Amino acid sequence: MKRIGLIINPVAGMGGSVGLKGTDGMAGEARARGAVPHATERAQAALAPLAGHTGFCFLTCSGDMGESVLAGSGIADYRVMYSRDGESSAEDTRAAARLFLERGVDLILFCGGDGTARDIFSVVGRDVPLLGIPAGVKMYSGVFAISSAAAAELIAALDAAVLRDSEIMDVDEDAYRAGILDTTLYGVARTPVVRGMVPVSKQVYEEPDEERAKDEIARFIREVMLPDTFYILGAGTTTEAIARELGLPKTLLGVDIIKNGALVARDADEKTIRDLVGSNEDIRIILSPIGAQGFILGRGNQQISAEIVRLAGIRHIIVVATPHKLQETAELLVDTGDPDLDSEFGNSIQVVCGYRLAQRKRVRQVS
Repeated sequence: MKRIGLIINPVAGMGGSVGLKGTDGMAGEARARGAVPHATERAQAALAPLAGHTGFCFLTCSGDMGESVLAGSGIADYRVMYSRDGESSAEDTRAAARLFLERGVDLILFCGGDGTARDIFSVVGRDVPLLGIPAGVKMYSGVFAISSAAAAELIAALDAAVLRDSEIMDVDEDAYRAGILDTTLYGVARTPVVRGMVPVSKQVYEEPDEERAKDEIARFIREVMLPDTFYILGAGTTTEAIARELGLPKTLLGVDIIKNGALVARDADEKTIRDLVGSNEDIRIILSPIGAQGFILGRGNQQISAEIVRLAGIRHIIVVATPHKLQETAELLVDTGDPDLDSEFGNSIQVVCGYRLAQRKRVRQVS
Protein backbone atom coordinates (compact mmCIF):
# COMPACT_ATOMS: atom_id res chain seq x y z
CA MET A 1 0.00 0.00 0.00
CA LYS A 2 1.53 3.32 -1.12
CA ARG A 3 1.10 6.18 1.32
CA ILE A 4 0.81 9.63 -0.23
CA GLY A 5 1.01 12.86 1.73
CA LEU A 6 -1.28 15.52 0.23
CA ILE A 7 -0.76 19.26 0.78
CA ILE A 8 -2.82 21.93 -0.99
CA ASN A 9 -1.92 25.61 -0.91
CA PRO A 10 -5.44 27.07 -1.27
CA VAL A 11 -4.25 30.55 -2.35
CA ALA A 12 -1.69 29.40 -4.93
CA GLY A 13 -1.99 31.20 -8.26
CA MET A 14 -4.41 33.87 -7.06
CA GLY A 15 -1.99 36.63 -8.00
CA GLY A 16 -1.79 35.62 -11.65
CA SER A 17 -5.02 36.89 -13.19
CA VAL A 18 -4.83 40.18 -11.27
CA GLY A 19 -1.30 40.94 -12.44
CA LEU A 20 0.60 40.36 -9.18
CA LYS A 21 2.91 37.74 -10.79
CA GLY A 22 2.82 35.68 -7.62
CA THR A 23 0.89 35.24 -4.39
CA ASP A 24 3.63 34.87 -1.78
CA GLY A 25 2.57 37.26 0.99
CA MET A 26 0.05 38.88 -1.38
CA ALA A 27 -3.12 36.80 -0.90
CA GLY A 28 -4.93 39.70 0.75
CA GLU A 29 -4.01 42.08 -2.05
CA ALA A 30 -5.05 39.48 -4.63
CA ARG A 31 -8.48 39.16 -3.01
CA ALA A 32 -8.83 42.94 -2.85
CA ARG A 33 -8.28 43.02 -6.60
CA GLY A 34 -11.02 40.46 -7.13
CA ALA A 35 -8.93 37.28 -7.47
CA VAL A 36 -10.66 33.95 -6.95
CA PRO A 37 -8.72 30.88 -5.75
CA HIS A 38 -8.51 27.95 -8.18
CA ALA A 39 -6.03 25.63 -6.47
CA THR A 40 -8.74 23.42 -5.00
CA GLU A 41 -10.29 23.01 -8.46
CA ARG A 42 -6.90 21.98 -9.87
CA ALA A 43 -6.38 19.53 -7.03
CA GLN A 44 -9.85 18.03 -7.39
CA ALA A 45 -9.27 17.55 -11.14
CA ALA A 46 -6.19 15.50 -10.25
CA LEU A 47 -7.79 13.49 -7.45
CA ALA A 48 -11.28 12.71 -8.81
CA PRO A 49 -9.99 10.22 -11.44
CA LEU A 50 -8.30 8.28 -8.63
CA ALA A 51 -11.51 7.60 -6.68
CA GLY A 52 -11.81 4.05 -8.04
CA HIS A 53 -8.15 3.13 -7.68
CA THR A 54 -6.78 0.97 -4.90
CA GLY A 55 -3.26 0.41 -3.71
CA PHE A 56 -2.64 3.73 -1.99
CA CYS A 57 -3.98 5.83 0.86
CA PHE A 58 -3.64 9.55 1.55
CA LEU A 59 -2.37 11.34 4.63
CA THR A 60 -3.47 14.94 4.48
CA CYS A 61 -4.30 18.23 6.21
CA SER A 62 -7.61 19.55 7.48
CA GLY A 63 -10.04 21.66 5.45
CA ASP A 64 -9.02 23.18 2.16
CA MET A 65 -5.41 22.06 2.60
CA GLY A 66 -6.52 18.56 1.56
CA GLU A 67 -9.39 17.02 3.52
CA SER A 68 -12.28 18.78 1.75
CA VAL A 69 -10.86 18.09 -1.71
CA LEU A 70 -10.33 14.39 -1.00
CA ALA A 71 -13.87 14.09 0.34
CA GLY A 72 -15.27 15.96 -2.65
CA SER A 73 -13.31 13.73 -5.04
CA GLY A 74 -14.90 10.56 -3.71
CA ILE A 75 -11.67 9.18 -2.23
CA ALA A 76 -12.46 7.33 0.98
CA ASP A 77 -9.05 6.06 2.05
CA TYR A 78 -7.49 9.08 3.72
CA ARG A 79 -6.52 10.28 7.18
CA VAL A 80 -6.23 13.85 8.42
CA MET A 81 -2.83 14.04 10.10
CA TYR A 82 -2.35 17.81 10.37
CA SER A 83 -4.91 20.38 11.49
CA ARG A 84 -4.74 24.14 11.40
CA ASP A 85 -7.07 27.06 12.18
CA GLY A 86 -7.64 30.06 9.93
CA GLU A 87 -5.92 30.74 6.62
CA SER A 88 -3.06 28.40 5.82
CA SER A 89 0.52 29.66 5.77
CA ALA A 90 3.93 28.56 4.57
CA GLU A 91 4.61 27.32 8.09
CA ASP A 92 1.56 25.05 7.86
CA THR A 93 2.96 23.61 4.64
CA ARG A 94 6.34 22.98 6.26
CA ALA A 95 4.78 21.50 9.41
CA ALA A 96 2.63 19.10 7.37
CA ALA A 97 5.63 18.08 5.28
CA ARG A 98 7.62 17.42 8.47
CA LEU A 99 4.84 15.21 9.80
CA PHE A 100 4.58 13.26 6.53
CA LEU A 101 8.34 12.76 6.56
CA GLU A 102 8.12 11.31 10.07
CA ARG A 103 5.29 9.00 8.98
CA GLY A 104 7.40 7.63 6.13
CA VAL A 105 5.15 8.49 3.18
CA ASP A 106 6.18 7.21 -0.24
CA LEU A 107 5.38 10.50 -1.99
CA ILE A 108 4.27 14.03 -1.19
CA LEU A 109 1.70 15.25 -3.69
CA PHE A 110 1.14 18.98 -3.46
CA CYS A 111 -0.91 21.58 -5.27
CA GLY A 112 0.67 25.02 -5.55
CA GLY A 113 3.56 26.80 -7.20
CA ASP A 114 7.29 27.24 -6.78
CA GLY A 115 6.95 28.70 -3.29
CA THR A 116 5.03 25.64 -2.11
CA ALA A 117 7.60 23.31 -3.70
CA ARG A 118 10.39 25.22 -2.01
CA ASP A 119 8.69 25.10 1.42
CA ILE A 120 8.18 21.33 1.22
CA PHE A 121 11.68 20.66 -0.10
CA SER A 122 13.20 22.72 2.71
CA VAL A 123 11.83 20.08 5.11
CA VAL A 124 12.07 16.75 3.27
CA GLY A 125 14.94 17.34 0.84
CA ARG A 126 15.63 14.20 -1.18
CA ASP A 127 14.23 11.87 1.48
CA VAL A 128 10.71 11.90 0.03
CA PRO A 129 9.85 12.19 -3.70
CA LEU A 130 7.72 15.21 -4.65
CA LEU A 131 5.08 15.70 -7.34
CA GLY A 132 3.30 18.99 -7.95
CA ILE A 133 -0.17 19.67 -9.32
CA PRO A 134 0.37 22.99 -11.15
CA ALA A 135 -1.62 25.84 -9.60
CA GLY A 136 0.88 28.67 -9.13
CA VAL A 137 1.76 31.66 -11.27
CA LYS A 138 5.34 30.84 -12.27
CA MET A 139 6.30 27.20 -11.74
CA TYR A 140 9.93 27.21 -12.81
CA SER A 141 10.67 24.02 -10.85
CA GLY A 142 10.82 20.65 -12.54
CA VAL A 143 8.68 18.77 -10.01
CA PHE A 144 5.31 19.69 -11.56
CA ALA A 145 3.19 17.44 -13.73
CA ILE A 146 2.15 19.00 -17.03
CA SER A 147 -1.46 19.21 -15.84
CA SER A 148 -3.91 17.96 -13.23
CA ALA A 149 -4.89 15.12 -15.56
CA ALA A 150 -1.26 14.13 -16.01
CA ALA A 151 -0.77 14.13 -12.24
CA ALA A 152 -3.72 11.73 -11.90
CA GLU A 153 -2.29 9.42 -14.56
CA LEU A 154 1.10 9.46 -12.90
CA ILE A 155 -0.31 8.62 -9.46
CA ALA A 156 -2.35 5.79 -10.99
CA ALA A 157 0.85 4.45 -12.61
CA LEU A 158 3.05 5.11 -9.58
CA ASP A 159 4.29 1.53 -9.34
CA ALA A 160 5.69 1.77 -12.87
CA ALA A 161 7.18 5.27 -12.51
CA VAL A 162 10.88 5.93 -12.11
CA LEU A 163 12.52 8.63 -10.01
CA ARG A 164 14.51 11.41 -11.60
CA ASP A 165 16.31 14.47 -10.30
CA SER A 166 14.26 17.68 -10.61
CA GLU A 167 15.40 21.19 -9.81
CA ILE A 168 13.60 23.22 -7.16
CA MET A 169 13.63 26.78 -8.50
CA ASP A 170 12.00 29.93 -7.21
CA VAL A 171 11.79 33.51 -8.39
CA ASP A 172 12.32 36.63 -6.32
CA GLU A 173 8.72 37.87 -6.54
CA ASP A 174 9.54 41.48 -5.62
CA ALA A 175 12.05 41.59 -8.48
CA TYR A 176 9.59 39.69 -10.69
CA ARG A 177 6.93 42.34 -10.14
CA ALA A 178 9.52 44.95 -11.14
CA GLY A 179 10.15 43.08 -14.41
CA ILE A 180 13.41 41.43 -13.33
CA LEU A 181 13.72 37.66 -13.69
CA ASP A 182 15.92 36.51 -10.79
CA THR A 183 15.71 32.75 -10.33
CA THR A 184 17.52 30.75 -7.67
CA LEU A 185 18.23 27.02 -7.51
CA TYR A 186 17.33 25.78 -4.03
CA GLY A 187 18.08 22.11 -4.49
CA VAL A 188 17.42 18.95 -6.47
CA ALA A 189 14.43 16.86 -5.47
CA ARG A 190 13.39 13.41 -6.60
CA THR A 191 10.27 13.19 -8.76
CA PRO A 192 8.38 10.15 -10.13
CA VAL A 193 8.09 10.41 -13.89
CA VAL A 194 6.34 8.81 -16.79
CA ARG A 195 7.43 10.17 -20.16
CA GLY A 196 5.45 13.25 -21.24
CA MET A 197 3.81 13.96 -17.88
CA VAL A 198 6.41 16.07 -16.04
CA PRO A 199 8.12 19.07 -17.70
CA VAL A 200 11.72 20.08 -17.38
CA SER A 201 12.53 23.20 -15.41
CA LYS A 202 12.34 26.41 -17.39
CA GLN A 203 15.39 27.82 -19.11
CA VAL A 204 16.30 31.33 -20.17
CA TYR A 205 18.16 31.75 -23.45
CA GLU A 206 20.69 34.55 -23.87
CA GLU A 207 22.57 34.06 -27.16
CA PRO A 208 23.59 36.60 -29.82
CA ASP A 209 21.68 34.78 -32.55
CA GLU A 210 18.62 34.79 -30.35
CA GLU A 211 18.64 38.58 -30.11
CA ARG A 212 18.98 38.93 -33.87
CA ALA A 213 16.09 36.51 -34.42
CA LYS A 214 13.91 38.45 -31.98
CA ASP A 215 14.63 41.68 -33.85
CA GLU A 216 13.65 40.06 -37.17
CA ILE A 217 10.41 38.73 -35.70
CA ALA A 218 9.64 42.17 -34.26
CA ARG A 219 10.29 43.90 -37.59
CA PHE A 220 7.86 41.57 -39.35
CA ILE A 221 5.14 41.91 -36.70
CA ARG A 222 5.41 45.71 -36.89
CA GLU A 223 4.84 45.55 -40.65
CA VAL A 224 1.68 43.46 -40.41
CA MET A 225 0.04 45.26 -37.48
CA LEU A 226 -3.40 46.57 -38.39
CA PRO A 227 -4.81 50.02 -37.53
CA ASP A 228 -7.51 50.39 -34.87
CA THR A 229 -6.71 46.93 -33.49
CA PHE A 230 -5.91 45.99 -29.90
CA TYR A 231 -2.72 43.93 -29.61
CA ILE A 232 -2.37 42.09 -26.29
CA LEU A 233 1.31 41.28 -25.75
CA GLY A 234 2.11 38.41 -23.41
CA ALA A 235 5.24 38.08 -21.29
CA GLY A 236 8.74 37.36 -22.54
CA THR A 237 11.77 38.79 -24.28
CA THR A 238 10.45 38.08 -27.79
CA THR A 239 7.30 40.14 -27.22
CA GLU A 240 9.50 42.73 -25.52
CA ALA A 241 11.43 43.01 -28.80
CA ILE A 242 8.16 43.78 -30.61
CA ALA A 243 7.41 46.66 -28.23
CA ARG A 244 10.98 47.90 -28.60
CA GLU A 245 10.61 47.88 -32.40
CA LEU A 246 7.60 50.18 -31.92
CA GLY A 247 9.59 52.44 -29.61
CA LEU A 248 7.47 51.44 -26.62
CA PRO A 249 8.32 50.14 -23.13
CA LYS A 250 7.31 46.56 -22.32
CA THR A 251 6.60 44.86 -19.03
CA LEU A 252 8.97 41.93 -19.46
CA LEU A 253 7.03 39.57 -17.21
CA GLY A 254 3.59 41.11 -17.59
CA VAL A 255 0.90 41.77 -20.19
CA ASP A 256 0.69 45.04 -22.13
CA ILE A 257 -1.82 46.34 -24.70
CA ILE A 258 -0.95 48.34 -27.83
CA LYS A 259 -3.24 50.09 -30.31
CA ASN A 260 -2.25 52.25 -33.28
CA GLY A 261 1.38 52.11 -32.24
CA ALA A 262 0.67 53.46 -28.76
CA LEU A 263 0.77 51.79 -25.36
CA VAL A 264 -2.76 51.88 -23.95
CA ALA A 265 -2.25 49.61 -20.91
CA ARG A 266 0.89 48.43 -19.16
CA ASP A 267 1.19 45.41 -16.87
CA ALA A 268 -2.56 44.84 -17.21
CA ASP A 269 -4.52 42.33 -15.14
CA GLU A 270 -7.42 40.31 -16.51
CA LYS A 271 -10.08 42.84 -15.50
CA THR A 272 -8.19 45.71 -17.12
CA ILE A 273 -7.82 43.74 -20.34
CA ARG A 274 -11.48 42.73 -20.36
CA ASP A 275 -12.72 46.26 -19.62
CA LEU A 276 -10.46 47.80 -22.23
CA VAL A 277 -11.04 45.50 -25.19
CA GLY A 278 -14.68 44.77 -24.31
CA SER A 279 -16.60 43.31 -27.25
CA ASN A 280 -14.26 44.88 -29.80
CA GLU A 281 -13.84 42.53 -32.75
CA ASP A 282 -10.38 43.80 -33.64
CA ILE A 283 -8.24 42.02 -31.04
CA ARG A 284 -5.01 40.10 -31.50
CA ILE A 285 -3.05 38.23 -28.83
CA ILE A 286 0.70 37.85 -29.31
CA LEU A 287 2.26 35.06 -27.26
CA SER A 288 5.64 33.43 -26.92
CA PRO A 289 6.54 30.23 -25.06
CA ILE A 290 8.50 31.22 -21.96
CA GLY A 291 11.51 29.05 -21.20
CA ALA A 292 11.79 25.41 -22.29
CA GLN A 293 8.47 24.05 -21.07
CA GLY A 294 6.52 25.20 -24.11
CA PHE A 295 3.43 26.73 -22.47
CA ILE A 296 1.92 29.57 -24.48
CA LEU A 297 -1.15 29.86 -22.21
CA GLY A 298 -1.58 28.85 -18.60
CA ARG A 299 1.85 29.55 -17.11
CA GLY A 300 3.12 33.03 -16.31
CA ASN A 301 0.39 34.86 -18.23
CA GLN A 302 -2.85 33.98 -16.43
CA GLN A 303 -3.99 37.56 -17.04
CA ILE A 304 -4.88 36.30 -20.54
CA SER A 305 -7.73 34.14 -19.33
CA ALA A 306 -10.02 31.83 -21.25
CA GLU A 307 -12.55 34.67 -21.45
CA ILE A 308 -9.97 36.97 -23.05
CA VAL A 309 -8.99 34.27 -25.55
CA ARG A 310 -12.64 33.79 -26.49
CA LEU A 311 -13.07 37.54 -26.97
CA ALA A 312 -10.17 37.57 -29.43
CA GLY A 313 -10.80 34.20 -31.03
CA ILE A 314 -8.29 31.39 -31.60
CA ARG A 315 -7.59 32.56 -35.16
CA HIS A 316 -6.40 35.91 -33.79
CA ILE A 317 -3.66 34.42 -31.65
CA ILE A 318 -0.16 35.06 -32.97
CA VAL A 319 2.63 32.90 -31.57
CA VAL A 320 6.21 34.09 -31.94
CA ALA A 321 9.43 32.25 -31.09
CA THR A 322 13.02 32.15 -32.28
CA PRO A 323 14.26 29.14 -34.28
CA HIS A 324 16.45 28.07 -31.35
CA LYS A 325 13.52 28.16 -28.97
CA LEU A 326 11.43 26.07 -31.35
CA GLN A 327 14.24 23.58 -31.78
CA GLU A 328 14.51 23.15 -28.02
CA THR A 329 10.73 22.92 -27.51
CA ALA A 330 9.19 19.60 -28.54
CA GLU A 331 5.65 20.94 -28.55
CA LEU A 332 3.60 23.91 -27.45
CA LEU A 333 1.27 23.45 -24.50
CA VAL A 334 -2.09 25.11 -23.79
CA ASP A 335 -3.85 25.16 -20.41
CA THR A 336 -6.44 27.94 -20.17
CA GLY A 337 -8.44 26.03 -17.57
CA ASP A 338 -11.25 25.57 -20.12
CA PRO A 339 -10.85 22.16 -21.85
CA ASP A 340 -13.43 22.99 -24.52
CA LEU A 341 -11.54 26.13 -25.47
CA ASP A 342 -8.19 24.35 -25.37
CA SER A 343 -9.48 21.74 -27.82
CA GLU A 344 -10.21 24.49 -30.36
CA PHE A 345 -6.46 25.00 -30.84
CA GLY A 346 -6.34 21.74 -32.77
CA ASN A 347 -3.15 19.75 -33.29
CA SER A 348 -0.79 22.49 -34.48
CA ILE A 349 -0.32 26.22 -34.75
CA GLN A 350 1.78 28.47 -36.96
CA VAL A 351 4.67 30.20 -35.21
CA VAL A 352 6.39 33.31 -36.56
CA CYS A 353 10.11 32.58 -36.21
CA GLY A 354 11.77 35.30 -38.33
CA TYR A 355 11.19 38.04 -40.88
CA ARG A 356 8.40 36.64 -43.08
CA LEU A 357 9.26 33.18 -41.79
CA ALA A 358 7.02 30.77 -39.93
CA GLN A 359 6.84 27.10 -39.12
CA ARG A 360 4.03 24.92 -37.87
CA LYS A 361 4.45 23.48 -34.39
CA ARG A 362 2.55 20.72 -32.67
CA VAL A 363 0.13 21.84 -29.93
CA ARG A 364 -1.03 19.75 -27.00
CA GLN A 365 -3.89 20.55 -24.66
CA VAL A 366 -3.11 19.57 -21.08
CA SER A 367 -6.40 20.31 -19.28
